[in-house]
Amino acid sequence: MKKKSIINLIKYHSEKNDIGFRNEAYQIAKDFENAGDYQLSEYIMALMSDANIFVPQLNDSYTSFFKNEILNNNSLKLPETIFEDFMGVVKAISHNVGLNKFLFQGAPGTGKTEAAKQLARILERDLFSVNFSNVIDSKLGQTQKNITMLFDELNSFPHPEKLIVLFDEIDAIALDRTDTNDIREMGRATSTLLKEFDNLNEQIVLIATTNLFKYFDKAIIRRFDAIVDFDRYTIDDLVNVSESFLNEYLMKFKFAGRNMKLFEKIIRLMNPVLSPGELKNIIKTSLAFSDSNIEFDYLKRLYNKLCLDATTDLKKLQQQGFSVREIEILTGISKSQVARELKGANDE
Repeated sequence: MKKKSIINLIKYHSEKNDIGFRNEAYQIAKDFENAGDYQLSEYIMALMSDANIFVPQLNDSYTSFFKNEILNNNSLKLPETIFEDFMGVVKAISHNVGLNKFLFQGAPGTGKTEAAKQLARILERDLFSVNFSNVIDSKLGQTQKNITMLFDELNSFPHPEKLIVLFDEIDAIALDRTDTNDIREMGRATSTLLKEFDNLNEQIVLIATTNLFKYFDKAIIRRFDAIVDFDRYTIDDLVNVSESFLNEYLMKFKFAGRNMKLFEKIIRLMNPVLSPGELKNIIKTSLAFSDSNIEFDYLKRLYNKLCLDATTDLKKLQQQGFSVREIEILTGISKSQVARELKGANDE
């Protein structure tokens, strides 16, 4: 058995990640089978079949509407205002008083889907996401039938108190039925969704996400017990989140130097203002594409990307608040030459 498998088993057990534990155990059984040890493989499979672990008892009559989401240990990087609302959702569910439907709305990359995963980890529930590609059908009336089947299947899951279902980008079937640009078929689908929301088992937690909230059907909005707005990042919030991303990546890119003061100045100059998800990708690629022989090459790349400017205009950089040393890092021009040229420009 691989060392990695042992570590994963212990990790999943300590995290109470039943799905991860089960998947790892099945992989171990498969490895023993491939190695020719069929008896041990069958023994592990038998143990797992008797384990007290929540797994929906799906059979051939079930559809492929759901995908089991594997939870991770990523930290949840949210501004305090959003995080307080997120913890409010945790408390509301924990009270077990029938509050079970929540909508996370906001632009792409603001942390909505990750928040749903963290919610599952905190509440020690399993997370299943809806596969909308298998729900929406071009055949007349089939989408409504699929929605009904989806909720019938959902309500038949064993141990509903251990389940969170994620309707990621639910706007695929929940846009305003009065929109004249919308085809009548999707309006019927939204009506079906309304009915099924009302019939959902109260023990099942439903999280929906959207970045098209203003186009949402008002009747659907009323079905949610609470709405969390993820579009509340200030520039200070984005700086803090970006610094967390950078600290995380610097542990992997050992050649890159740490200059948080310059990093913050660059983030505050970004134009246009980006979402946390977009910033994360740009910070990562700036490090990945940088020259490992140049300690702060990633900062130069980051400036060029966020400010949409590969400028060598020293006067402009000075006006943006960069010091002589920082301008040297961003341009590759020696500090002494930068100082001379700026002095000459200022004397003119």
